[in-house]
Amino acid sequence: MKNGKVWLVGAGPGDLGLMTVKGMEVLAAADVVVYDSLVGDSILGKIPDTARLINVGKRASHHTMPQDQINEVLLEQAQKGYKVVRLKGGDPFLFGRGGEELELLLQNGIDCEVVPGVTSALSVPAYNGIPVTHRDYCSSIHIITGHRRAGKEYDIDFKALTDTKGTLIFLMGVTALLDICKGLLDAGMDPDMPAALLSKGTTAGQRKIVATVSTLADTVEKEGAVTPAIIVVGKVCTLADELYWRSCLPLAGWKVLVTRPKAHASTTSQKLRELGAEVLELPSIATLPMPDGKKQKEAYKNLADYQWIVFTSPTGVEVFFDKLIREKQDIRSLGNAKIAAIGEGTARKLRERGLIADLMPETYDGDSLGEALAKVLASGEKVLIPRAEKGNENLVRLLKEAGAEVTDLPTYCTRYEKSTLIDERREFEAGEIQCAVFTSASTVKGFAEGVKGLDFTKVKAACIGRQTKAAAEALGMKTYMAEKATIDSLVELVVRMKNEENS
Repeated sequence: MKNGKVWLVGAGPGDLGLMTVKGMEVLAAADVVVYDSLVGDSILGKIPDTARLINVGKRASHHTMPQDQINEVLLEQAQKGYKVVRLKGGDPFLFGRGGEELELLLQNGIDCEVVPGVTSALSVPAYNGIPVTHRDYCSSIHIITGHRRAGKEYDIDFKALTDTKGTLIFLMGVTALLDICKGLLDAGMDPDMPAALLSKGTTAGQRKIVATVSTLADTVEKEGAVTPAIIVVGKVCTLADELYWRSCLPLAGWKVLVTRPKAHASTTSQKLRELGAEVLELPSIATLPMPDGKKQKEAYKNLADYQWIVFTSPTGVEVFFDKLIREKQDIRSLGNAKIAAIGEGTARKLRERGLIADLMPETYDGDSLGEALAKVLASGEKVLIPRAEKGNENLVRLLKEAGAEVTDLPTYCTRYEKSTLIDERREFEAGEIQCAVFTSASTVKGFAEGVKGLDFTKVKAACIGRQTKAAAEALGMKTYMAEKATIDSLVELVVRMKNEENS
């Protein structure tokens, strides 16, 4: 059997946008992903469903798996012929033990690549308004591991570090904060030298405590420290408030769960990220084409007989036309049929296929679509509705009452999904997720299936329309509804929710 290959990939400090393009490309093609606890949730959400996951859980002194064993796991998986991604927080070669892993792999003839990552030593201060160099303050930086082996003294020349007059950045040093500050003071550092502890940097939960070398340990003890965190010592820390650029982003500090099906989540997520949110993409549903049946075959064979074809979702458009191509048909098969779309998202999907909707209601929901179409239907006209297995029953009723001959054609079904990587229930209970975005009643139901036992009153739900809002309210969520059933309006709603919380 031919050996596989191992990529040591730096996942960066937590923000999905700070993972490299090459890192994302490699991750998308992985057969096996060996990941640790410092990888951000939004990045874990991008691991392909087809990849086998191995959690080695390295964080501070709590290791799910010793380093020697991790090295052996990588070797074993590669020898089985797999494409293996070793996904690490930060950069693999900066206190990431990547050198040890690479050494064993190369000694055993395994092909390897290193994909560097953005280190927290630079990015976390930047996200907190602290430039690690500034010509008015310092011209050098020094990155030091704050981790000390059990029973060992620090192998750090504090006097040399103090004499550099540069910015000092200690990684993995929270538990030794008092010793680090004492070492610097004993080495002659000015007790009033600014210093900061930066926690959970680049994520929605990031927090900074700025003090001095002589007061930082006491301040952190009073206010509490959250890991992971880094320690920054230097005059540049005085700029933290003045240069805190993230305050300009309306959703900074909010972690938002997006529950849309994976194929449709990226646009919503990108708009939220542009406004500063940390976005967790965890699709609660997947859509699958229905198996071909007699009713489907008959409908596709006789498309030209219909006066109206009604689409109730973007997925319905995609599934319908994919099936049309499989049947070796194209839009000419539609004859002179007019087309109705439930809303702008569905109409956009139709335009991508070269079709303009003849009818779209002012309010984007099934009832409004039925009412609008019923007003223009002639008695006896044939209407085809290719849609989800369980659709809005009122739509069909309204059209039949208007005298239409309706073919309600299930073309796709919904399957509920649950993340195996991220404990959504725990994060809501801990208040770490501020808002969940729902684009259909199905996504609400799928989410509920995945977090059984959660007190739903802890969930703030941003809902795209009335039916979605009703489904969330039925579970006891605190619900908000977009003014229009569009993604832009839904994103605006999330901003209003945050403003309301802060007012």
